[in-house]
Amino acid sequence: MAKTIDEMRSDFCSGLLLPSVAIETAIAAAQDCRSEINAFAEIDVAGARLSAAASDYRFRDRTARALEGIPVAVKDLVDTAGLATRYGSSAYSKNVPSVDAVMVRALKENGAAIVGKTTTHEFAWGVTTVSDHFGDTLNPWDHERTPGGSSGGMAAAIAYGAVSAGLGTDTGGSVRIPAALCGIVGFKPTYGMLSTKGVFPLAPSLDHVGIMGGCVGDVRTIASALGIACEDQPSVVRYRLGIVIEDEAPMSADVRHSFDLACATLKPCHDMTSVHGLPSFKRGFEAFGGIVLAEGGMVHFGRRDMEQIRASYGSETAGRLALAAQCTIGSYADSQRARREFVGQLEIAMQDFDFLLLPTCPCTAPGRRTETIEIGAWKGSIREALMTYTAPFNLAGLPALSLPILPGVTDGLPIGLQIVAGRGRDSELVAFAGQVERLLRGDATGVQSKYR
Repeated sequence: MAKTIDEMRSDFCSGLLLPSVAIETAIAAAQDCRSEINAFAEIDVAGARLSAAASDYRFRDRTARALEGIPVAVKDLVDTAGLATRYGSSAYSKNVPSVDAVMVRALKENGAAIVGKTTTHEFAWGVTTVSDHFGDTLNPWDHERTPGGSSGGMAAAIAYGAVSAGLGTDTGGSVRIPAALCGIVGFKPTYGMLSTKGVFPLAPSLDHVGIMGGCVGDVRTIASALGIACEDQPSVVRYRLGIVIEDEAPMSADVRHSFDLACATLKPCHDMTSVHGLPSFKRGFEAFGGIVLAEGGMVHFGRRDMEQIRASYGSETAGRLALAAQCTIGSYADSQRARREFVGQLEIAMQDFDFLLLPTCPCTAPGRRTETIEIGAWKGSIREALMTYTAPFNLAGLPALSLPILPGVTDGLPIGLQIVAGRGRDSELVAFAGQVERLLRGDATGVQSKYR
């Protein structure tokens, strides 16, 4: 497994490790990761080495910054100056941005070295990170299963051990879903907390930049460097935790068992009760779907007409945009009205709790090209199954974080616990997640990896 950020920083400060050596290790791991599970779209060998050389000097000169010399990766939906950024689409195969996205610039200004760009579902419009053009990204735990999406490449790269952390994006769960399916930590901050300038939009009213890491400590360190003040310890000793059981999309038996174990582990330390009065997650997903279709259509039809889209986009995305072409202002308004009602009910239901707890996904990683999921008597699309527990918190713009449940690896596959906080309570959420991680794991030393 890759070292945690704190371990690397300690080694850099003590002189046990040079950033240039750490970067060479990360480059080699990224190249192996690319060939074995196709998690990298691009590897910036020259850029990472140049950054590492500057970091070597800064540690000698005692001017090291918060992320000095730390190798990270960035999802291929986020612009990087001088480095190919394809947005997961062959339509942008020759696209090389001239300007960094705001969050990429922040990483570099804090001393981080961008090792490469990780794979994404085309335009982030999917939950499996498959691609007929670029090839599928594989789940490191089982190559026949999806790593999730659309930030599947980032989750797979971290689980593989290529890097400790990086940036993803989350419109309906695209950071948290792959985090859960690959056994890492994925954090979606409050809407607007991290700038999306320089990120290719999917649905602007739902899009979030998110942070992914091998452990909560890695996520906390990146978040702090990007301007989200995070404490190491929770500010409250005993929290009120609301347990969410969603009957409309039930959990599989293994997820339910692991979720119950996690709740039992936390119960002695906190006050836990079931949440009542929640809005229908199914109706929330329907509102979410209407908004994504309408806003996605506006994004893409502003760039290409339908004939160009059919000629240059993958069939899945082109099919979604054909549906988007049928959206009307009235249908979009109806979806937004349903969203407001959903969010209002959700906020009322959350009033008596500090945090909500629920699974990130109702099942473990499905097969790579699976289209339909069956859980007991429930049957639905893979998108509905994987996003039902995550999309509600994009509708609401609330901070949410997924971390692995241990013991929560069933048949070799990880399971994620999702923690949700009130708007703007990002710092408390990350601090509490660190405590939960310690309780569930017994330590917070890094992601479990079958490779490193």
